[in-house]
Amino acid sequence: MANSQQPSQHFFESQRLRLSYWAWGDEDARPLILVHGGRDHARSWDGIAEAFAADHYVVAPDLRGHGDSDWSPGSEYTTAQYAIDLLTLVERFDRPVRVICHSFGGQVTFIAAGTYPERFDSIVAIEGRVPGLFEEPEPMTPDRFRTHVEQRRSLETRQVRRYPDLESAIQRVQEMNPRLSPEQARHIAVHAVREDGDELIWKFDNWSRPGVRRDEYTLSEMRGFIEAIACPVLYLMGSEAGVMRGMERWV
Repeated sequence: MANSQQPSQHFFESQRLRLSYWAWGDEDARPLILVHGGRDHARSWDGIAEAFAADHYVVAPDLRGHGDSDWSPGSEYTTAQYAIDLLTLVERFDRPVRVICHSFGGQVTFIAAGTYPERFDSIVAIEGRVPGLFEEPEPMTPDRFRTHVEQRRSLETRQVRRYPDLESAIQRVQEMNPRLSPEQARHIAVHAVREDGDELIWKFDNWSRPGVRRDEYTLSEMRGFIEAIACPVLYLMGSEAGVMRGMERWV
C-alpha cells in the first residue's frame, strides 16, 4: 500500500487513558473520523484517509486496547466506554463531524451518535455491527453468568500468539483475509504488531475480544439509539459479508 502522505500521530486523554489517533490533511478542513473494528487498528484506514485528505481533516483513532492506545484497567471493555472515548474525540472539533466506521466501530458510532446527534453530520457504516438489534438478549442466569466467568478467566492463562518475524505475522493476516493483496497485508501487519523480546505479538488486548463482553443493550434500547440519530446514514454491506442482515430497515 503506497503512502502518498504520511499521517501524523497524536494523543488525547479519555477516562484516564492515553489514546492514539492519526491525522491527515488540513486541521481547518471539515473533520472526518474513521472508526475501526475489533482487533484492528487505525492504520488500516490509510488508503481511505488519503482519498479524503484533500478536502477533509481526517482523523483515525486507535480504540482503547488497540493499536497504540492504552489498555483498559481491569480488562474492562464496554460499548459505553468506547462510545465515551469517541465522543471525547468528537468534542475536540467545533462543528459536527462526518464518520466512516467498520464492524464493531459501527456499534460504537451508533451509540455515540444516538446520544449526541447534534455532533454528527453524516455516517457511513461499513457492515456496522450492532449486537442485540434484532433479538432480545437472554436474561442473565446463574448458568449464563458461569459461562461468562469461565470465558473471562480462560484469558488469564491464554497464550498470546507469537511470531518469530514480520513475514510470519503477514502470513497470518493473509490467512485471516485472503482477499488482501500482499502489499495490503504487509501494511496492516506492520502496524498491528509490537516487539516482545525477540518475537512479535499483536498490539490489541486479548481481553477486548467481543466474546468476553456481555452486550449491555437490549433490542428496545438499541432501537432507541438508532432512531435518535439525526444525520444521514449510509449502510454498506458486502454480498458475502453475512453480517447484520436486515439492518437496512433501520438506516
